[in-house]
Amino acid sequence: MKKSLLLILTALFLVLAGCGQSATTTSNNAADATDKTATTENTDSKELTTLKVASLPAPMDAILLLVKPLLVEDGINLEIVEMSDNIQPNDALANKEVDANFFQHVPYAEAYNEAKGANIVPVQPVYNALYAGYSKKYKSVDELPDNAIIAIPNDPPNIAHSLLLLEQNDMIELKKGVGIKATLQDITSNPKNYQFKEVDLLTLNRMMDDADLVTMYPAYAKPLGLSAKKDALIVEKDMQAFAITLMAREDNKDDPAIQKLAERMRGPEVKKFLEEEYTDTYPAF
Repeated sequence: MKKSLLLILTALFLVLAGCGQSATTTSNNAADATDKTATTENTDSKELTTLKVASLPAPMDAILLLVKPLLVEDGINLEIVEMSDNIQPNDALANKEVDANFFQHVPYAEAYNEAKGANIVPVQPVYNALYAGYSKKYKSVDELPDNAIIAIPNDPPNIAHSLLLLEQNDMIELKKGVGIKATLQDITSNPKNYQFKEVDLLTLNRMMDDADLVTMYPAYAKPLGLSAKKDALIVEKDMQAFAITLMAREDNKDDPAIQKLAERMRGPEVKKFLEEEYTDTYPAF
């Protein structure tokens, strides 16, 4: 009798021990599954590569905002760093504070490189902005008087851009071959003796009351309600050299994230945006 009781107790103990081990195993498996899920989630969040791009106000930042959600699909978190002048974006890029910038054309970047010993390079031309001359006082170029004051940007590449604009519209003549390197000293003919006032690019639109003609990009004319196609006295003819371009450094221009940004910026969404929202621009891709 005692022997039978002992056998029953022993069997019961083994069953309980087995249940306990099974419960422990299940609990451990559940914990492992939870850990794996957490690890996967962490991995997913870490897969987003942050790309910092310096820019100026619309349409530059507007284009970046347009492609920002598209880049999430590519595993990229686009951080847009909007700056207040046209020097900071290149300084930030050269000093590796940002990965790229989007606000300038190639001649402007080349002038910066030459002045600062930097190595900023083009990655993707995005759009051409119709450079034009506006006046609050006159309705046509023919009305401009002798000695009229023409306000132009004060940086060398955009001085050249302005002079080429005037030459294309038969207002001045330049020394042959100077092209995008033109300076005021290269003017060979100025029949009406136009006077040039050099002003910071970002403040040109404030000169509308003081100057007889102001040369501006659409980004600075649009806040004044002005359109190159409707309101300008003169408009540039095709000058691809001045296309607004995504820039990086020589050491990171081939980075996959930057190349993916370039791909998105030449995509159909950007093309449609430029054609519908910024009619004084046209795609450069």
